[in-house]
Amino acid sequence: MTRLPLQSTRFNGLQQLIGKQLLGWVTSGWLQKSLGLISLLGGAYLAANITSIYLNFVHLQSLGALGMLILVEIMVRLRTRLAGTDPGLLWTVLDNFRIGAVYALVLEGFKLGS
Repeated sequence: MTRLPLQSTRFNGLQQLIGKQLLGWVTSGWLQKSLGLISLLGGAYLAANITSIYLNFVHLQSLGALGMLILVEIMVRLRTRLAGTDPGLLWTVLDNFRIGAVYALVLEGFKLGS
């Protein structure tokens, strides 16, 4: 027995949009998933190394954190202006890289605070 198609209402459109945003990673291909994970881990690794270099050699922790904050903010501004509603693979990789870098910076801040 086949299901009848749903009517094109605003509520149905909202349900489809939420389902696509929450479960979109399930239907994406292996290339997008693997590049997203690699960029997430790469961003965390690079940010952790940059902060450790600043802590050991330069002793300017606040300057290093400010530089990373400015870089992340520039990436956010560029993404909102240049990427549309359906970002491509490059924007997904850059977003995951940015999220990994911010995670590593916050983790480093908690390590320094304790």
